[in-house]
Amino acid sequence: MSFAHVSVLLEETIEQLNIRPDGIYVDGTLGGGGHSLEICRRLSEKGRLLGFDQDEAAIQAATKRLKPFQDQVTVIRSNYCYMKEELERLGIGKVDGILLDLGVSSYQLDTPERGFTYREDVPLDMRMDQRQTRTARDVVNECPEMELYRIIRDYGEDKFAKNIARHIVKAREESPIETTGELAELIRGAIPAKQRMTGGHPAKRTFQAIRIELNRELEVLRDSLDTMIDLLNSGGRLCIITFHSLEDRIVKNSFKTNENPCTCPSTFPVCICGKKPKGRVATKKPVAPGEKEMTENPRSRSAKLRVFERQ
Repeated sequence: MSFAHVSVLLEETIEQLNIRPDGIYVDGTLGGGGHSLEICRRLSEKGRLLGFDQDEAAIQAATKRLKPFQDQVTVIRSNYCYMKEELERLGIGKVDGILLDLGVSSYQLDTPERGFTYREDVPLDMRMDQRQTRTARDVVNECPEMELYRIIRDYGEDKFAKNIARHIVKAREESPIETTGELAELIRGAIPAKQRMTGGHPAKRTFQAIRIELNRELEVLRDSLDTMIDLLNSGGRLCIITFHSLEDRIVKNSFKTNENPCTCPSTFPVCICGKKPKGRVATKKPVAPGEKEMTENPRSRSAKLRVFERQ
């Protein structure tokens, strides 16, 4: 299928970026190029956009979509955690805005063979970068029981994590778990019938947890935020769209620390730690989708946009 992905909080994100026509902007999660297209439309001939994505299908779709602006656009197949190195390779030291639209794309969810879905019976995969050799099958079949429990508990926030991990380990002792359908059925069996009636599909949290673990999503985000803030010119903005509490918490705490990094005890009359603010949080409360967007695109319901402005 073609790469289809509805850009969430599109107008709000573009507004928050405060785009300068001659500025340099980075889309760290290019996807189908929806946000990037709107950025390009606001750039002059002197402006520039750099787009990062790990997914080859996204790279192809975005390159096609951004073709009218090809002289101003550089598309890079890489994880955004390598942003600093890639920009240095291109001779770019600072930029005027960075955007991250986190999570899994509609294309990845709706393409069964990518193995992200619990609604089809297809081989377990879940790789955002198909050059990676490790898949969700490896996570499910090779992680020790306590490690599986930790992954499902921490990344899926599922209160039945221990029982789910136990069911998975017991089943794989008979034969490897190969497909999304097999895994979803195991998870269903590990959750009490009464609990299966509420909270959506019983496999949703565990599938999210395995995907996050496989693609190192939270680790990459946590390790990249300070670097991205350092890459901004004065007045430049870092805009991040999250889709679950784990991501949002990391972003919120990082922004707060970069706004007020002082580690001195509150009883000290003056700061002696020497840590200086890098800027300010431009969104005291996260920006959420309006009713119209949530109705037209139900997957946007959990989205939150937070913005940090470099001083």
